[in-house]
Order: sequence, then structure tokens, then C-alpha cells
Amino acid sequence: MKDKRVLVVSSEVVPYLPENELSTSSFEVAKMIHSKGGQTRIFMPRYGLINERRHQLHEVIRLSGMNLVINDMDMPLIIKVASIPKERMQVYFIDNDEYFKRKALFSDEDNNLFSDNDERAIFFAKGVVETVKKLNWSPDIIHVHGWMASLLPLYINEYYKNDPLFSDSKIVTSLYNNGYEGELNKDFINKIQFDNIDKEKIETISKPNYTNLLINAIENSDAVIKASEELPEDLLEYLKTSKKPVLEYFSEEEFDNAYTDFYLNNVI
Repeated sequence: MKDKRVLVVSSEVVPYLPENELSTSSFEVAKMIHSKGGQTRIFMPRYGLINERRHQLHEVIRLSGMNLVINDMDMPLIIKVASIPKERMQVYFIDNDEYFKRKALFSDEDNNLFSDNDERAIFFAKGVVETVKKLNWSPDIIHVHGWMASLLPLYINEYYKNDPLFSDSKIVTSLYNNGYEGELNKDFINKIQFDNIDKEKIETISKPNYTNLLINAIENSDAVIKASEELPEDLLEYLKTSKKPVLEYFSEEEFDNAYTDFYLNNVI
């Protein structure tokens, strides 16, 4: 992995959010790449329940300041950054007061999904790409973790398809068994179509449940990793028909060499 550039984009990352399979795996993947001489940039949303003072987040003025258009609305993009203690790895936080200030991740106190989760996902995907462009950092691999990050493959392949910065980048999507119940906003695909993305490319998510969102990510990825030992049955059925390279599940204790080999022999 020496000198390979890997962009790790995740819905959740420790130590900024509580430990679970997704947040821990996102961190461990980046740490493994870093330990093998690779370069990493980690991106995640700046949810309101992240303690900025404790984790020493600070705004990067030179990266902030642009507006992203989401469903014909101008939404300010704020970029914050922090370093993971002892690891010498930087984490970039995509922030916007409208979408990420609330003190919760994806649902309210009654466990109802936020009605703007669809727009939050679009904003996050576009925010990551625009920030990487400002950094002028061309990744060899883009590794996506979690459903909030799952629009990134679609947007890189469609909305940013003519951007030379990503022309040689390969996309890997990790699949987790930590989805959401129900569906996102019924106007989800209309908001994506506002970005002139062909309706055929998003037909899968006309019913925006967790499985369909992940299937769309797989369709726009170069390879897939089973990051949970158990996955939704309909997702597994789709994988059987997919011709994308798939890495089977490996536990955190043994994934080190498996991921490295997969990156180097099946992805790049």
C-alpha cells in the first residue's frame, strides 16, 4: 500500500462517535492503510452530537465558504478538521447548520427518520468531492462506509464524471448490517435528478429503502466488501447477480492482509 492514496468516506468514525461495527471498521481500515505506508484522508459528517472542543475540531477557512446547490437551494459548506490522537491521521468534517447541527444522527427522539436525510446524503456526497477537489488530492481508491455516504459512487460516476481528478480512482463500497427501517423522503430521486443525473441511473432507489440505496452504491462501485458477517437477504441475492469483485467477511482481527490483497489485486 506504500504511497497509495485512499479516501475513506464514512457515516461514522471512532473516536468521534460511539463504537459500533461501522465506526470501528472505518477507523481500522484507515489505520491499516496508514501503517502500510499509504496516504489517507478520512471524511465524515459533522453531526451536532460530536464534541468539537474535546476532539479539537477547527474550521478550515480556505476550504469553507462555497455553497452547494441541493434541490435548487444554496446550502453553505463548512469544512472542519481534526487529527486522530496518536495516529497522525486527519479527519475532515462536512458541516452545514441546516443539516448537521441537530444533536442526533439519523432519527428523532421517537425514532422517526429525519425527513431531510435524503438531502443530507446528497450534501455529504457533493461536499466530500468539492473538498477533495480543493485539496487537489487525487485518490487511487475511494472506500465508502455506511448509507449516509452511499451516494458518493453515483455522484462521482455521474455528476463528476468529467472531472480529471477522479478519472483513475477506483471505488470500493463496504456493506454493513446497520441500515434504517422504512424509506427516505419520497422526493429523493427528484432531488437527485435536479443535478441532471439520468433517471435510469437511479431507478433502483425510486423506492429509497436501505437495501436499494446500497444496491445503487454497488452498481456504481468497482468492488464490494462484506463488512458485516450477516447482511440483509435481498442485498446478498443482488450480490450473487453482480459481476463486481466481492471480498467475503473478515473479522477486525484478520482483515489486515485480506483488505490489502483485495485492494492491490482486485481493485487497482
